[in-house]
Amino acid sequence: MSLPVYLAAFIAFLLSVLICPLFIRFSRRQQYGQQIRSDGPRRHFRKAGTPTMGGVVFLVSFLITLLFFSPKSPLLIIALIITLSSAFLGFMDDYQKVVKHRSLGLKAREKLLGQFIFAVFFYIVLLFFGHSTVVSIPFSAIEVDLGYFYPFLIFVMMIATSNAVNLTDGIDGLAGGAAILALLAFLFLASIQGIQEIVYFCGTLIGACFGFLIFNLHPARVFMGDVGSLSLGTALAVVAILTKAEFSLLIIGGVFVLETLSVILQVISFRLTGKRMFLMSPLHHHFEMKGWSEWHVVTGFWAMGFCFALLGLLEFTPILRW
Repeated sequence: MSLPVYLAAFIAFLLSVLICPLFIRFSRRQQYGQQIRSDGPRRHFRKAGTPTMGGVVFLVSFLITLLFFSPKSPLLIIALIITLSSAFLGFMDDYQKVVKHRSLGLKAREKLLGQFIFAVFFYIVLLFFGHSTVVSIPFSAIEVDLGYFYPFLIFVMMIATSNAVNLTDGIDGLAGGAAILALLAFLFLASIQGIQEIVYFCGTLIGACFGFLIFNLHPARVFMGDVGSLSLGTALAVVAILTKAEFSLLIIGGVFVLETLSVILQVISFRLTGKRMFLMSPLHHHFEMKGWSEWHVVTGFWAMGFCFALLGLLEFTPILRW
């Protein structure tokens, strides 16, 4: 990475650190507090009322820094549009729940419709710029041209990843730290491919998330909300598509995959047998229910995220395979 990328990441970090306390004070005055699920771990009840929608902080820091430092290109603009479009959906969901006090927020079909429109728009733009519809299977020589099925893959990736990050955002700092590790992997991948715009995209988002993480670590003073988790998940899907690492995202984002699988398996197990496979899902709550501290769970999942990121990069960096 070049010095300007490091500088951009640092500026994004600094902006987050400066903006976040102001956002927290504003949210407390407006009483924009988080609602806590009644069936969750009892120790989470004391978090009720903690300011949420903090994703706005790192998104603003990320956007300002990126537009100032990064070379402008259609690739960068489309990545920004799709990420911020997902952030808008998340913001509207948060707004309904926190400001309007409607506990369910946006309806699922409204979110799906929005994400479908964004995915179709993303595909049309990629098609215009000659983006390949060929995908590679990690750790194999198999390549498949999905052709007209490629937009379906984009749609699934955007929905699955954004919701997976949203599920992971249940403990202070967990989703933010895991997303940073995955973004670091894609930053490295974009760097070796020479996609400078995506290097800046990942670098500034990492810096902004690090700044936010200072206030989001246990005990969290602010939560990222859906505006943060949905946009982070979409950003991961976008950079995976643009670096042609579509299926490698399953490895690099392994923590998010495990969290999502735990929810799916829990539902299937309960419906088929009447018994739960985990004490509680998503997976991080299972370990909390077993008596692990939040910090113990978070650091354990971060360690897994680091290992998944390295494993995913092995496909693209033969020098590391020894």
